[in-house]
Amino acid sequence: MVLHPAAKVREAGQDVTFCCQAAGTPEPQKYSWVVRGDQGRSRAIRGGTRLVRGGQGWHRRPSPLTPLIPPPPHPPAPGQQSCRAEPEPSLVELPSECPQDASGSRYYNVGRCPSSPCPGGPSEPSGCGQEEPGLCCGVRRMELRQVPCSGSLLPIKVVTQCGCGHCARPRVLVQGRVTAADTGEPLRFGHIFLGGRKVGFTGYQGSFAIEVPPGTQRLVVRFVDGQQRLVDAVKVLPFNQRGGAVYQEVKMLRKTEPVELDGDRNNSIPLGEADGRQPVGELVLPAGVFLKPSGEVFKGKVKASVTFVDPRDVGTARAASSDLSFADAEGEIVPLRTYGMFAVDFREGDSGQELQAGPVQVRMDAGQVRMPEHLHKMKLWSLNPESGLWEEEGVLSPPEEGGERRKREERIFLVGNLEIRERRLFNLDVPEDRRCFVKVRAYSNEKFNPHEQLEGVVVTLINLEPQPGFPSNPRAWGRFDSVVTGPNGACLPAFCDGQRPEAYTALLMATLGGEELEAVASSPKLNPNAVGVAQPYLGKLGYRRSDHEDPALKKTAFQINVAKPEPDNADESHGPVYPYRSLRECEEAPVSANHLRFYRVEVDKYEYNVVPFKESDVTSWTGDYLAWWPNPQEFRACFIKVRLEGPQEYMVRSRNAGGSHPRTRGQLYGLRDSRSVRDPLLDNTSGACVEFKCGGMLFDQNLVDRTLVTIVPQGSCHRTATNSLLRDYLSRHPPLAQNNHTGAFSMLAPLDPLGHNYGIYTVTDQNPRLAKEIAIGRCFAGTSDGFSREMRAAEGTAVTFRCQEKPPGTESFFQRLLRAPAEA
Repeated sequence: MVLHPAAKVREAGQDVTFCCQAAGTPEPQKYSWVVRGDQGRSRAIRGGTRLVRGGQGWHRRPSPLTPLIPPPPHPPAPGQQSCRAEPEPSLVELPSECPQDASGSRYYNVGRCPSSPCPGGPSEPSGCGQEEPGLCCGVRRMELRQVPCSGSLLPIKVVTQCGCGHCARPRVLVQGRVTAADTGEPLRFGHIFLGGRKVGFTGYQGSFAIEVPPGTQRLVVRFVDGQQRLVDAVKVLPFNQRGGAVYQEVKMLRKTEPVELDGDRNNSIPLGEADGRQPVGELVLPAGVFLKPSGEVFKGKVKASVTFVDPRDVGTARAASSDLSFADAEGEIVPLRTYGMFAVDFREGDSGQELQAGPVQVRMDAGQVRMPEHLHKMKLWSLNPESGLWEEEGVLSPPEEGGERRKREERIFLVGNLEIRERRLFNLDVPEDRRCFVKVRAYSNEKFNPHEQLEGVVVTLINLEPQPGFPSNPRAWGRFDSVVTGPNGACLPAFCDGQRPEAYTALLMATLGGEELEAVASSPKLNPNAVGVAQPYLGKLGYRRSDHEDPALKKTAFQINVAKPEPDNADESHGPVYPYRSLRECEEAPVSANHLRFYRVEVDKYEYNVVPFKESDVTSWTGDYLAWWPNPQEFRACFIKVRLEGPQEYMVRSRNAGGSHPRTRGQLYGLRDSRSVRDPLLDNTSGACVEFKCGGMLFDQNLVDRTLVTIVPQGSCHRTATNSLLRDYLSRHPPLAQNNHTGAFSMLAPLDPLGHNYGIYTVTDQNPRLAKEIAIGRCFAGTSDGFSREMRAAEGTAVTFRCQEKPPGTESFFQRLLRAPAEA
């Protein structure tokens, strides 16, 4: 299918047109459409356009048609069902000195408008080919309010009305880094293909950025090493449909060193004998099997490289290609469970010219198959590098009696035949129909507040087969899937079993912008409230974090038994594992339902924006003069490095207000707090990397604003030095900010990126979190390209303060700054 029916929203009585297009050999001539209300009959028509009159439904799941049926007797105005004027609740955290009620809560409801589609009308495009954005729910009106805060007023923008308007079409990107799985060496200037089309190269450090074409369902990307040291990697990369960039670490396998074969003799190459393991099987190459591209038989020395991806090594899962799926006879995407993949490269011994081979024989050790039912379902597959789907090459079947078992050999092999006509990846796989979904949510900290969930987190689930008697010690992996979290978490497909809870286990990990999130602890005591799953189901799942038995291991993964819920057991009817037919229930489950959790390790920092914005959800951006990020297509992060000389660590705040723009001068954009980190080499010295709002164009892209940035350490501190290069730059770019207060440093933000010599660190990226991570990494290292988490306070600083411990009973400068910002 090269064109799928585009999703539509209609009110009852409205017409809707769907379009699709298929390509194949022979060329498809007829399309069958099944419409509810038509007695389930299909209609075969020429051409892929189908008009549905009167808002009838759509039979297949998931339905591309969302009918909005107005409830009697007073139907609301058009568009109201999908976009209510009243905003949904959305809480933001206020600064620590701003409690809002007697209980000390610091959360304030700023409201939000769900980015749901609105009903289209007759003038909306039909969905055939490239479409213009339709109508979506969004912010119609905001109000500026003043929140009492330590004797001062803190400005905050609140959504007061939602309405339908033109949908924003944010850029959808996937970016990351490609490295060798064994050494971490970057893939320098590797070729990048989308389908069969070359779209670019990786950078010197292996970095890449891909803009996802509109309408993409599966993003299939192929990375090719031009030096032929690494095996081609075909990856189905997850992306965020709501816009923004998702970061991926891509691993590539190094090719096995070639062995020299005599093409005139029978040869065999073992599959998976590394690390002393018994081979999974072997590739049998009869004499005269090698062919030149012209079809002529090649006689002579052959250099053969066969690289095997062994699922008995859990570490190979992240380097394996594709998402282990194939299209069945109905066109549905169906998962596979692998017993091993191998890449083959045959070349002439002298010239290095590529060779073909066929027919060859693949023999698989039946003793390696621990599930007896898989012996009759095992097949040989090859990977289509353009679609990312596996295609059946043949069946692996037991040999005829006395036909294939070698003399004095007790093992029984499954045997299949194969022709190698192009460079593809091959697979020993079994289609698997015992499937479930696992519900996972990610949070910004260990408090697990429902309104502090993270979007854009890449959650990966690796299906494991446990060794009998040791459910926490997996024997092998069989499949992996990655999904990006949305506003309601993510549902990941997994193999499951209803009879034996431990038949399938799963290992789960989560990353955000390359940062690994932490899982909830399972020892010394398992806390169901923290894990997010109530007993007794939690005990059945056997939840264990990766450091359960060895505290020295990472805390960034956990393992569960994927126990299929019992239909009549109320304790298992609300997640975190859902039957395969209950995907919708999984996706729409309330946050109160059972789910598994990851969280960011809470660091000593705080962020406040006058105009609320979730960095993990680009669709939450609102065009406003006081927006911290003025351009949702490009995010520019700025940090300043502060050195503090004193006996402890200190909180440092940046206050960011309009400095030169006539619409924002003197008005607050936001606050940033960051705790300093001790320098490991210098006594009584610490450093802080504090974000500030970059200077530049505001959202109307008309005039620049040089943000008035004020840097304030908490406690009794006074400024002792300013970077001479920064001071010289500011003096040559007037006007100058007043620096009368010795306990603070103020500047009008530079419009140039400057650099570590000035103590200013600037990074631009399509992902706001990634831009900040890279900038703060450089800031910590004090260099232009470092990514150290070890603070070097003596290097690359902009301003220095000498501090004492805060005298008891004195008012913090934070409070004075909020009440009377002109003081600074």
